[in-house]
Amino acid sequence: MASLARQIKQWGQELGFQQVGIADTCLEQAEAHLNQWLAKEHHGEMDYMQRHGNKRSRPELLQPGTLRVISVRMDYLPELSANMAQRLEDPASAYISRYALGRDYHKLMRNRLQKLAEKIHAEIGPFGYRAFVDSAPVLEKALAEKAGLGWIGKHSNLINRKAGSWFFLGEIYTDLPLPTDTAVGSHCGDCTACLDVCPTQAIVAPYQVDARRCISYLTIELHGRIPEDFRPMIGNRIYGCDDCQLVCPWNRFAKLTSEQDFSPRHRLNTEQLLAVFAWTDAEFLSKTEGSAIRRIGHERWLRNIAVALGNAPASKAVISALTAQLQHPSELVKEHVQWALDRQNNALNSVAQI
Repeated sequence: MASLARQIKQWGQELGFQQVGIADTCLEQAEAHLNQWLAKEHHGEMDYMQRHGNKRSRPELLQPGTLRVISVRMDYLPELSANMAQRLEDPASAYISRYALGRDYHKLMRNRLQKLAEKIHAEIGPFGYRAFVDSAPVLEKALAEKAGLGWIGKHSNLINRKAGSWFFLGEIYTDLPLPTDTAVGSHCGDCTACLDVCPTQAIVAPYQVDARRCISYLTIELHGRIPEDFRPMIGNRIYGCDDCQLVCPWNRFAKLTSEQDFSPRHRLNTEQLLAVFAWTDAEFLSKTEGSAIRRIGHERWLRNIAVALGNAPASKAVISALTAQLQHPSELVKEHVQWALDRQNNALNSVAQI
């Protein structure tokens, strides 16, 4: 089994994973943390976080016979942090979380994990396994931490000393009694950069994120109206948020991805708010084909951009674009457009008075 474990790690790297580790299935501490988080209702409307009982924290309940978890990570950073910061600082730019700029990672990584499982099968014959990429009740960060891929930082993302945090995670649950790797201790120290920079103060305490305040939740997971108190804080972020990763000191070691599928599509890393706000439903579907962005649909896409336009510098071009969308059939879109129009008109009136 020790020899097989070494072989699995080599195959994983040959398949494009930057690191492979192996963990057991004991997640008692992570389960307690999850239950406390749910009890505080920090999951918001993400009912799926509690829907499956203990299957998320007890792998053998999700996949009977599971003894070990093969955990992998794959880098996705598509551009330098200076470029990201520049886009964030331009209020007319449409900022999209960098993990979503290219091809949807779910299918890509699942296919690679399947190939890894097939290599194991070819080596030892039939064995029990099931592959996951953010597609089932799996505590992927806790498992990756146990597998030695990094530690869970104060912002709740996994951090690797040599690679930062710009990477995806995936798992293979298996019945093979493979030797496990050693977990890595935390190296966050006294740093509070991620807590301090969070636009909505969603990191309410070290290692505790209230999703109801998080911009990623508000722009992706939340289906209804975005609470007005948070709208000004969203700035120009129309899909997700990277601030806590951008400011993390460990990301100075992050490497740009070599995966072409993670490169930005349709210039989504440089688009302007007015340009993406003008997309029709058909254009949205076309330009987000194969992308994680498509999951929010055109209605929430417009909702998010309307908020960002409300935060943009006052201009007649923005007011004209917003006014045109007041005829949109969606009440959700119209409510956010009206809020943005009020912001724009108030800003213009203030300038006129000066």
